[in-house]
Amino acid sequence: QERLVESGGGLVQAGGALRLSCAASGRLYSSAVMSWFRQTPRNEREWVASLRWSNGRTYYADSVKGRFTMSRDKPENTVYLELDNLRPEDTAVYFCGRSINIGEATDWGQGTQVTVSS
Repeated sequence: QERLVESGGGLVQAGGALRLSCAASGRLYSSAVMSWFRQTPRNEREWVASLRWSNGRTYYADSVKGRFTMSRDKPENTVYLELDNLRPEDTAVYFCGRSINIGEATDWGQGTQVTVSS
């Protein structure tokens, strides 16, 4: 069974940075879209960013545009989410997802906690 495994979460002060990783087992076909989502303490799930595996093009939610950067390592089947200038409202469990559409996921990782203190 193909899996997605996230890592890199933690506790950081406001204004700080973190880098999340999501390693995918199995081959990622060119049709794949890898995405990051987050579930807030209020239990709201939000789409954060997506990346088209075919060309590396990225898409971001307005709330993170200019602060978060999604990238990939094709040989390692891994995507990253660089979180900069973090705010307390970025506190959430961050999930990696795989689909063929922007902002959707059919396969999910287990999530990694990001906590931003004020």
